[in-house]
Amino acid sequence: MGVSSRLKSRFRKFLQRPGTTVDLAPLRKRLPDIEAREDALKELDDEALTEKAGEAKTFEEICAAGREAARRALDQRPYDVQLLGAMALLSGKVAEMATGEGKTLTATVAAYGHVRLGNGPVHVLTVNDYLARRDAQWMEPVYKLLGLTVGWVTEAMTHEERREAYAADVTYVSVSEAGFDYLRDQLVTDIADRVQRELATAIVDEADSILIDEARVPMVLAGSIAGAEDPVVDAAQLVRELRAGKDYEVAEDGRSVAFTDAGLKKLEEKMEIDLYADEHVRELSAVNVALHAEALLRRDVDYIVRDGGVELIDEMRGRVAQRRRWPDGLQAAVEAKEGLRATAEGEVLDTITVQAYIALYKTVCGMTATAVHVGEQLREYFKLEVAVIPSNTPNIREDEPDRIYSAHDMRDEALVEEIKIAHEKGRPVLIGTLDVKASELLAKQLAAAGVPSNVLNAKNDDEEAAIIAEAGALGAVTVSTQMAGRGVDIRLGGSDEKDRDRVVELGGLYVIGSGRHDSRRVDDQLRGRAGRQGDPGGSVFFVSLEDELVTRHAGDILPASPRMDMDGVVHDDQVDYAVEHAQRVAEGVNHEIHRNTWRYSVVIEQQRVALAERRERLLTSEVAAIMLLERSPEKAKETDEDVLSDAARSIALYHLDRLWVDHLAELSEVREGVHLRALGKLDPLDEFHRAAVPAFQKVFTEIERRTIETFEATDLTDGWEPERAEIVRPSATWTYLVHDNPFGSELDRLIAAVGRRLTSSGE
Repeated sequence: MGVSSRLKSRFRKFLQRPGTTVDLAPLRKRLPDIEAREDALKELDDEALTEKAGEAKTFEEICAAGREAARRALDQRPYDVQLLGAMALLSGKVAEMATGEGKTLTATVAAYGHVRLGNGPVHVLTVNDYLARRDAQWMEPVYKLLGLTVGWVTEAMTHEERREAYAADVTYVSVSEAGFDYLRDQLVTDIADRVQRELATAIVDEADSILIDEARVPMVLAGSIAGAEDPVVDAAQLVRELRAGKDYEVAEDGRSVAFTDAGLKKLEEKMEIDLYADEHVRELSAVNVALHAEALLRRDVDYIVRDGGVELIDEMRGRVAQRRRWPDGLQAAVEAKEGLRATAEGEVLDTITVQAYIALYKTVCGMTATAVHVGEQLREYFKLEVAVIPSNTPNIREDEPDRIYSAHDMRDEALVEEIKIAHEKGRPVLIGTLDVKASELLAKQLAAAGVPSNVLNAKNDDEEAAIIAEAGALGAVTVSTQMAGRGVDIRLGGSDEKDRDRVVELGGLYVIGSGRHDSRRVDDQLRGRAGRQGDPGGSVFFVSLEDELVTRHAGDILPASPRMDMDGVVHDDQVDYAVEHAQRVAEGVNHEIHRNTWRYSVVIEQQRVALAERRERLLTSEVAAIMLLERSPEKAKETDEDVLSDAARSIALYHLDRLWVDHLAELSEVREGVHLRALGKLDPLDEFHRAAVPAFQKVFTEIERRTIETFEATDLTDGWEPERAEIVRPSATWTYLVHDNPFGSELDRLIAAVGRRLTSSGE
């Protein structure tokens, strides 16, 4: 049974309540004083303004200086609501600001303020490299007037360029790059090799996406190791020859697949083994992984193939999930399925989840257009409160009720007709689809109907800024996968707004959703593209009762014969409820997965902190040399003092890092197998802790034992060289993110396969 199926009953009555929000009244009271201080600053020249900005110590002084600097540098005077947002960030809150309300400038004032309040350096964490570079370059003139330096980090930067960027007062960087730099810094043997400074303050852009949706994603630093080729590569070739319905069957929910007896017999004959013999567990696991890749992971939905590689698609944003891969052999299986060379996975040197990395900052705040829906989760995991910032001008967008159709074909036909009518009038239309495949299919249907369109999906996300910028042009039709985190405003009349008046007369941007997403926040992000800064606009979602969201989470509560008209449009309150219910259940399932992952990671992160403290002492003090003087006094006293210091530090750091790698591997194995103990009515989490805690307690004593052993066995008469002690670190390292495994762990799949085998044999 899949995760969704197991949890669905638990969330039948789930209703995610928005968290209570921060009272803005105390911040509003500061606005008149800010304006008065701003008037005084207008009399100063640029040099005097910079000097005055360096003296700011209160919210009022910070906001006044920030507003005046933005006016001079960008010709953009922040609105009062932007200053409210900045003060919310300075108070350590998550500011909910509608799309188009100027979050980038708001974050700039807040970043300047945190530095002046002594909370620097500040990292502005973004969702991708493009936004990090764009926002830093865009806001650089403002920072210069305020007397601050700004830098940005991208994947292509060198070690020295990264260090320079992190040396700035404010650094813009994607959360994954920041996390990877942290992991690399945790393996340095010389403190001068670090690129990051103190993790002081993080301003998180698209906070709900990074802090909730991405929170459980592990960032991995891997090292090269020699090893045999993954057996899943051969298994993929065998599975490709099987036939659906005869050799294997896919479950109705599309989340599990099983071999039939005929399929298993065919495999065993070709492999000339008994797949269920104890010695062939690895091969059994490989064929099951290969089957999942073949039958359940869909090209142009779950991943794309580009430049000779498999690139995963982030379902929340509809774009390529940079450097992300599936665990448990699934990545290699998909690569084999597509006839590509398997990429190296290597040995995990260190790993940290996004949530654990964010928790390392002393101060965390953030901003997004959709925070209230996850207010309780932000409080539970990060102790963050939400401040809802009102829009600068009233929102006059017209949001229509969902148009629900009984079947996909009826929905798609009506959708194309609706777009065609709007296009013929000249009204710009933005359509949000659920995946790459759907976006390309809709574009073909529109072309057949004589409607030209621009397509934005994971295959051309490098062009997203240009495509989005013109989505509001007269007569434009833009088909996109999800719009969350796109980071570019849509101006009516196009980027130059030359046809603005005409588009306004037509009702503004028309946003259409072709199906509901698993998260209301993603749908709200799409709606929010229309009606920015008081512009007119409209939105509507076209839904089919055959949509996966509805069939998976509400299929059993839909009426057998809903009321509908001749065009297939459903008019039934019970159906309306079922669609909303399905979305809330999906959100609840994802929330529970997050909570469960977090519960397992808590003890690992506590151990990481303890080990990091020990490593810091080894790196920055003589504690290792002192230990050797105490535990191996005879040889230590015979060794040159400088040689002893270098050797002790290097040897101790090597064994600490090596033992941490081994510990992570052991915990991974424990995590994979701990669910078997549930069969004995034991709590898997308790059993995991019961294994993890004693295993870690042995690490520190083992570090000392191995350090002494290596030191005593190494000839140091002619000085110190790591090669003398056979201390060999990986010749190459690389980073990647582990994608959430949609089908359970390798062990889950193996247990399911064995269970099906036993059931079919009557045992």
